[in-house]
Amino acid sequence: MKVLVTGGGGFLGQRLVRELAQAGTVQLAGRPAAISAITAFDQAEGAFRHPLVRNVTGDIADAAQVQALLDQDTALVIHLAAVVSGTAEADFDLGMRVNLEGTRNLLEACRHRAHQPVVLFSSSIAVFGGALPPVVDDATTPTPQGSYGIQKLIGEHLVQDYTRKGFIDGRAVRVPTVVVRPGKPNGAASGFASSIIREPLNGQPSVLTVPPETEMWLASPRAVAGMLRHAIALEPQAWGWHRSLNLPGLVARMDEALAVLRKLGGEKAAALVSQRPDPAVIKLVSTWAARFATPRASAMGFVADASFEAIVQSHIDEQLGGKVPH
Repeated sequence: MKVLVTGGGGFLGQRLVRELAQAGTVQLAGRPAAISAITAFDQAEGAFRHPLVRNVTGDIADAAQVQALLDQDTALVIHLAAVVSGTAEADFDLGMRVNLEGTRNLLEACRHRAHQPVVLFSSSIAVFGGALPPVVDDATTPTPQGSYGIQKLIGEHLVQDYTRKGFIDGRAVRVPTVVVRPGKPNGAASGFASSIIREPLNGQPSVLTVPPETEMWLASPRAVAGMLRHAIALEPQAWGWHRSLNLPGLVARMDEALAVLRKLGGEKAAALVSQRPDPAVIKLVSTWAARFATPRASAMGFVADASFEAIVQSHIDEQLGGKVPH
């Protein structure tokens, strides 16, 4: 069977493409399946190369191009392609085009294959915002306060309805803020949470753009990739009717994150972080939920990181060869 990964050139897409290609098989909706080909689709081509992987560049908002990405053997679609939060807020038209029209294009392409592929949609905790309870749980109504969160919530509803109609076997997971993102900073409003760790560990300065007491709901790339694979593996019955799920994570204050940086990276790394509040970032981030209770995900077998220190250590191990440059 074939796999399509949109956003396959991004850091998380590349990780999943690599893991799937190296395994050669995937647990799909409760059964093992051999992978015959993986299409990694993105605006820019990913660096990973493997005999099973075909890299395709293009525009998710081009319906004809998206239709051509799937055929009757495409049994798994992982939809990661998106304009991130800060960019979607700054450029409304671009966010709607990619996050909404692109998702609809992909779901329509799946519908016209007429064989009900498993579709995993990467949503976001940004679907929650505004006046929220102290702890968001599985019964909390999504109330997004930004364009990105609204676009993701609409995507969830589309996945739900296409599943209800029998066009796909859809699963939508609300991903915590991913820290530490490898690579260069992007347009995500939450990017500071990675930058204040990633750059100092590489000997580069970084800026904390929110108050140090700001709390965030976080997960590592390693944990998120594992949870995405688990979401794919579960039988449809495990999801039941409701196909959107809050993924587990952990809450961390930014001053606590800086303390972990100091512990693992030393005083030299910690000294590279300066504080310069950005009102636009604070306005958006302050609407996001920071504390979650995720009993449904836990009952379904999803597992998050043990601690923020474990998150930073996994970044050091994977991206820095286990050692902090001095």
